[in-house]
This record gives sequence, C-alpha cells and structure tokens, in this order.
Amino acid sequence: MAFLNTNDAFLKSLSDEVPLFQAIFLRSIIVTLLVGILAWHQGAFRTRIGRRDRRLITFRTLAEVAATICFLTSLFNMPIANATAIIQSVPLAVTLGAALVYGESVGWRRYLAIAAGFAGVLIIVRPGAEGFNAWSIWAMVAIVFIVARDLGTRGVSRETSAALVVFVAGASMTAVSGILTGFGEWVPIDAGQLARLAVSAACLVIGYLFGVTTMRVGDIGFVAPFRYTLLIWAIVVGIVMFDEWPDIWMLIGSTVIVGAGLYTFHRERLRSSERPKSPSRPGGS
Repeated sequence: MAFLNTNDAFLKSLSDEVPLFQAIFLRSIIVTLLVGILAWHQGAFRTRIGRRDRRLITFRTLAEVAATICFLTSLFNMPIANATAIIQSVPLAVTLGAALVYGESVGWRRYLAIAAGFAGVLIIVRPGAEGFNAWSIWAMVAIVFIVARDLGTRGVSRETSAALVVFVAGASMTAVSGILTGFGEWVPIDAGQLARLAVSAACLVIGYLFGVTTMRVGDIGFVAPFRYTLLIWAIVVGIVMFDEWPDIWMLIGSTVIVGAGLYTFHRERLRSSERPKSPSRPGGS
C-alpha cells in the first residue's frame, strides 16, 4: 500500500508541470517494459491462452484503462487523501457486484455495511455543498470500472500468468494514452520529471508484486483489511508533499468507509468458519 500510494504521489507531483495523458503515456511505457521483462522471465509469453480467457482479459483491460484515466483525472485535480478515500469503497462495491453478477451470497448485515460505505463516500463528496469538488465524480466513476475489472479478473483461469494479464493492460494503456496525447499539448520533459515518472512506475510495479505475493501466500481474510492502510499513507503524503490537510468531513467519511469495509471482512470470516467441511472418506487419511 505504501508503494502504491508513493506511485500516486509522484505522478500527482507532475500535475502542474506535465499534461495528464502525457504523464500517463510516459509512465505506462516504463511500467510495460518492467512488467514485460518479468513476464518474459516467467515464460508467460509462451503460455497458450484460451478463447474464454482472451475475452475476459480484453474486458478487464478496457475496464483497467478507463479506471486509470478516471482516477488519475481526479487525482490531478483534488487532494490525494480525498481521492484515495473515495476509492477505498471499492471492496464494498466488489462485494455488491459479485452478488449481482456471480450470485454470491450476501446477507442483510453486509448489505447494510455496503450502504454505510457508500454513505461515507457521499460524506466525503458532499454533493451540493460549498466545498463540493466536481472532480470527485471522476473518482466515483473509476469505482465502477475498477469493480468491472476485478469481476472480470476473477473469471480468468489460474493457468494464465498474472504478469501477462498486467502486461496486456499496460501495453493497452500505453497505446490509448499515446493516442489521447496526440490531441493535447506535449511539453518537454527534464531529467527530474523523468526521474519522478520512473519512481512512480517502479513503485506501481513493486506494489503490484507485493500485493500478488501476499494474496497468494497469506490468509485473505487477514490480509485484505491491510489495504485500508493506503488511506493512512495518502493522508501523510498529502500533508508532507502537497500541504493538503484533510477536513473533518473527509475524516468522518473515511472512518465510515473503513469501518464498513472491516465489518464486511469480519462477516466473511465468520461465514467461512461456519461453512461445513467436507467429511473425510472412510479409512482415508
């Protein structure tokens, strides 16, 4: 979470110096190269991908590109802690999406927690209030695309390399942002700006690798709540790097979102422990 937030912070630091799509394009080139080296090292490019996985990867990639553009648009134009806090409702939205798309069982308590989490988002956004920032709508739209991405990812078979999936997304993001850059202004990049883009890209890849490793070897119910530490890092970075101090409404809304998210993880752990275990075969070990 610290690496992912550092990635956002260094990219946001360029918001007054480099146009959005140019920054995305240059960072995407570096990310694609780094992930491509990893995928090649793992032999992912020699993997045969089934037709179903190709469709899901295409869907996931489109959602990933749209989510990245929407979130970074909000990040370039609003405090980093506020944008991050809104995105923290993603686990709740994914739970709701899994119930609607895959028919997963969600009890009334978790539905109430989901509703509370979305109420927390509204507390942060405060539509109609004097301090309302219309850029927060971009972060809310990003949530929809992130949920679509995660639900699409869930259907991809385990035989397909995660590095290959991320490489396809990175290459697609490079292509789309490169095209969009052609419709806007291109500014010269100095060594310092390029270094910040490289740090952003490296932190994004490292954060991804650490996240995948943790989810594969750890108890998901124990590990997943740690994603909310991203909000702590965002508040600290916002104060230190950008002199962005969170207001009381942002803190209240964030508390509601995190509390609702932690409760859904708690309920899922309880449901998992209550599921009957398969009986062992007679005479088996």
